[in-house]
Amino acid sequence: MATPDFIRELRTGVGRQLLFLPGTSAVVFDDEGRVLLVRRADTGHWSIIGGIPEPGEQPADAVVREVYEETAVRAVPERLVLVQTLAPIRYPNGDVCQFVDMSFRCRAVGGRARVNDEESLEVGWFGPDELPPLEEFALTRIERAGSDGPTWFQTTTGE
Repeated sequence: MATPDFIRELRTGVGRQLLFLPGTSAVVFDDEGRVLLVRRADTGHWSIIGGIPEPGEQPADAVVREVYEETAVRAVPERLVLVQTLAPIRYPNGDVCQFVDMSFRCRAVGGRARVNDEESLEVGWFGPDELPPLEEFALTRIERAGSDGPTWFQTTTGE
């Protein structure tokens, strides 16, 4: 994930200390029920699309922007799937961030899936039984987006 300008500017004042930031992720389905995935340039792993909302940007608008920026696919958010504070991440440069992720189920409405920026190595549509190896983060969100259950959120009791 490329670091947005506003975070680079913030880092000049706070150094490497923990930043608590909003994050968004998108589980995008096409009309055939396939899910859109990207193989990330930073890790080499397949994942769902995600990013950080810009200051003043609504989370649903951020997922639409991120999906297009990374894959050239036009998507429409259908519902909020999950809200979860993730464990802190320490990046190779020493920066530490903790994200509260808001994950959306989205429907593809246009565009042709392709690598559209430097953040992805590959982009592809995958059927539910054809998923490449994925981290728990992505698998949980795909599972919840594929169900008709209510928005899931984690509590301090872990339920």
